[in-house]
Amino acid sequence: MKNTRVPDTGPAAARRPDPEPPAPGGVLWTISGDVRALLMLPAAFTMQVAHPAIAAGVDAYSVFRTDPWGRGERSLRSVQLWVYGGEEAAEEGRRVRRLHKEIQGVDTRGRRYHSLDPACYSWVHATGFPVYLYAGRYLLRPFTPAQERQLYREWLQVGRILGLHDRDMPQTIEEYWPYYRRMLAEEIEPTGVARELVATDVPLPRPEGGPAAVRLLLRVAWPALRVLFLRFRAFVTVGYMPPDARAAIGLEWSAAQERRLRTFSTVVRLLVPLLPERLRYLPIAREARARWRAAAC
Repeated sequence: MKNTRVPDTGPAAARRPDPEPPAPGGVLWTISGDVRALLMLPAAFTMQVAHPAIAAGVDAYSVFRTDPWGRGERSLRSVQLWVYGGEEAAEEGRRVRRLHKEIQGVDTRGRRYHSLDPACYSWVHATGFPVYLYAGRYLLRPFTPAQERQLYREWLQVGRILGLHDRDMPQTIEEYWPYYRRMLAEEIEPTGVARELVATDVPLPRPEGGPAAVRLLLRVAWPALRVLFLRFRAFVTVGYMPPDARAAIGLEWSAAQERRLRTFSTVVRLLVPLLPERLRYLPIAREARARWRAAAC
């Protein structure tokens, strides 16, 4: 893959005004900090690494095998800052670009890649939108056409925070779907990393930290908990992935699994709104929402 342009990271980029994160109270503010987003993100991550170049970079540079819990926590914090970080959002985008600046190599098709090449980088960003739409039908409620358009506009703002230029992102929903279908048809494939993220028989290190009682419980029960966790991860990853993406990656999904997903989703959809704020929203989102309410008073 030819590396033609990468998002700017030099002095000229630093002189430009920082892009604004999505406005408080919008669609992204409502959904991306809700704990139900934790069930959606694995599908987007797996779609990302189904791109040969992204899979090659993750396989060579990521610690997702040796430190999956730490890596997941750091990724989640980053995603939350893009939406709820305020002035920190743009700095987080710059940190992400610096982190990926040296990631390059040869992908599974023998093509040169650079992780910040828009051909790769824009796909990482693009996967969030269809997953939010599809999983939202199960875990939230179907979006209206106006909400879909607002969500896409806000997702474009996130892309700018990540350093993508408008020329590298479809600017409307009408432009997005042909791009998405082309990527599924021409680029996305069942890479080894994508298959690994939905496997139920792979090694998984035991989580560390926490109270002594929790550490003891994990030490004793981890063999059984590991199997249960991997099965659940595979279930939600494949279940909340749009069916056309599933097909492109070669993931199977049965009618029985669909029935279980609908039952599980209904329980989650009814239960989560009853939770108190401190349990319903992730910490960064919860703090941002509290600041927003305080400023409005």
